[in-house]
Amino acid sequence: MKGLYCKLSEAGEVKFIIQDTSLPTAIGNHQVKVQVKSCALSHVDIKLREDLKLQSEHVPVGREIAGVVLQVGPKVTFFQPDDEVVGILPLDAEVSGLCDVVLIDEYNLVQKPEKVGWFEAAGAIKDGLKAYTALHTLARIAVGQTLLVLDGASPFGLLAIQLAHYHGVKVLATAVSPEDQKFLEQLRPSLGVLESLVARVIGVWDLKVDLVDLCLEETGGLGVDIVIDAGVRLHEEDTEEVRNHLPHKHDIISLLGVGGHWVTTEDNLQLDPPDSCSLFLKAASVSFLNEEVWEASRARQGRYIHIMKDVVEKLSTGTFRPLVENPVPLYEATVSMEMVQRRQLRKRVVVKL
Repeated sequence: MKGLYCKLSEAGEVKFIIQDTSLPTAIGNHQVKVQVKSCALSHVDIKLREDLKLQSEHVPVGREIAGVVLQVGPKVTFFQPDDEVVGILPLDAEVSGLCDVVLIDEYNLVQKPEKVGWFEAAGAIKDGLKAYTALHTLARIAVGQTLLVLDGASPFGLLAIQLAHYHGVKVLATAVSPEDQKFLEQLRPSLGVLESLVARVIGVWDLKVDLVDLCLEETGGLGVDIVIDAGVRLHEEDTEEVRNHLPHKHDIISLLGVGGHWVTTEDNLQLDPPDSCSLFLKAASVSFLNEEVWEASRARQGRYIHIMKDVVEKLSTGTFRPLVENPVPLYEATVSMEMVQRRQLRKRVVVKL
C-alpha cells in the first residue's frame, strides 16, 4: 500500500513523495488496526521533530485519521471490530495516515458518532484538541470573560471562537482580509439564530485600524482577559506584509487586562525586561501552545482522550462546524500537501481514501 512522506534534502528543502509501505505482521497488545476512510493534512513542523530527536529520512505525513476498526490487539478494551473511530497518529508514528490501513495505539483513538461524517471528523480533531488546550488547559476560560482570537477565520481560530462562545465568553477576532472579515461577521451559532458568534471583528488588513485601541474600546478600557495569537512580530523592522498580519508583542501586552492570559503559538518568543515589567504590573501570564504535549506524560492520557471525545461530541451536536475544503483524492495529496506546507490554503484539507 502507498502512503505520503516528507523528505528533507541536504539543502533543507521539503519534498513530499508517495511511496510504498507495509505494516508489521503482528499486532501489539494495545494496538488497533484501522481501515482509513479520510485523513487530514497539517503543516509538518520540521523544527519540532528535530528538537525532539525524531529526525528520519522519510517523515510520515497525515496524522489525523477517521476510519473503521478491522482488528484489535489481545488487551484492547475500548474498541472492537467494525467500530467507527477518529484519532491522531503520534509524532513518532512510522506509517503515514494516508495508507489504506494503519496500526495505532487504542489510547490515541475515540469512537466517532454515527452522525459525524468522515471528513468533518478528520478535519476537526486536531484543531479541536488545540482549541481545548488553549482555552481550557492553558487559559482556564470562564463565563463572562473576553477573548481575542487573532486570525479568527483560520481552521483553528474558527473552532476556538465556537468553543469560547459555547462557554459564554465574549469573543473578539481579527480578520486578515476583507473576505475573512465578511465570513466572521456572518458567523452564527446555528441556522436561524440572529446572535453573532463574534462580538466584534477587527480588520487588521486595514492599515488605519489600531488593534489595541479597538480592544480597549470594546472592553471599556479594561483590556481583554485572554489572547490567542497566530504568531507575533518580535521586531519593529519586519516587512510590511508581516506588519499587516501579525501584531507586535508590545500590542498584545498593551491590550491585556489585569490578570490576563496570553496564549502564544510563537515558539521563540523573546520578552525584554520592559515587557516582563508590564506583565508583572498586570499580574498577567504567558503560556506556550503546543498541542503535541499530550503524549509527553502518561498522567495526562485520560484527559487527552476526554478532550478528543468532547471534540467529536461537539461535532455531532453542531457546536463545532470546521472549515474543511472539498475532499481531495489520494493522487492530488502531494500537490495539496505542498500548498499546506507553504500555508497557502485557508481551509483544512482532507484526503478521501
